[in-house]
This record gives sequence, structure tokens and C-alpha cells, in this order.
Amino acid sequence: MPAEAKNFTLEDLAQRVKERAKASAEVSYTRKLLDKGVPHCAKKFGEEAVEVVLAAVAEDRERVISEAADVLYHLVVVLEARGITVSEVQAELAGRVGQSGLQEKASRPRE
Repeated sequence: MPAEAKNFTLEDLAQRVKERAKASAEVSYTRKLLDKGVPHCAKKFGEEAVEVVLAAVAEDRERVISEAADVLYHLVVVLEARGITVSEVQAELAGRVGQSGLQEKASRPRE
């Protein structure tokens, strides 16, 4: 594993997605996804989320890790498609640090 891969962060992934979004669809899977629009990107994310859930229940550790990596990639693509940065999501998470998950969930508006 290359040294830079050992310290690869979510921010690094977001930067890679942003860079690949500038390439042509002939050479970039990311660009190809983005060209199909938010609904397609969201669908791919949902498919990957299901795969990680299934892997968590019935597969080995390595498979769960692999599927989790796919989920994170496709989530970052959805964020890119919507013009949302990882930093914005991290800020939302930081705002929740001072309360329990139960408190945070109870504070959400009911639909």
C-alpha cells in the first residue's frame, strides 16, 4: 500500500471526486455518474448502502470494509452532485457533539 494511501481521509476522497468530476466521462467514472444527474447518483448510493448492509450481516470483515468504501465514495459523489462539501457535513456532525443521539433525534421536526 502506498504511504499516502495509509493516511487517506474523507477530505482526500472528496478532493479526488472533485478532480475526477473535471475529467471527461470517457476516462472518469465519477464524471459519468455526475453526468447522469442527482437521481442516478442517489440510486447508486442506495444500491451500495444495501450492499454494505447485506455484507454486514452475512459476509466477512474484508467484504464489509470493501462495501463501506463503496458507500463512502458514492456518498461523496452525491454530495458533489448537490454542491455540498464534506466540510459542511462535518460541521453538522460537530454541532451534534454536545447532545446525545436520542436528544438530537427528538429535536428534529416531525414529518
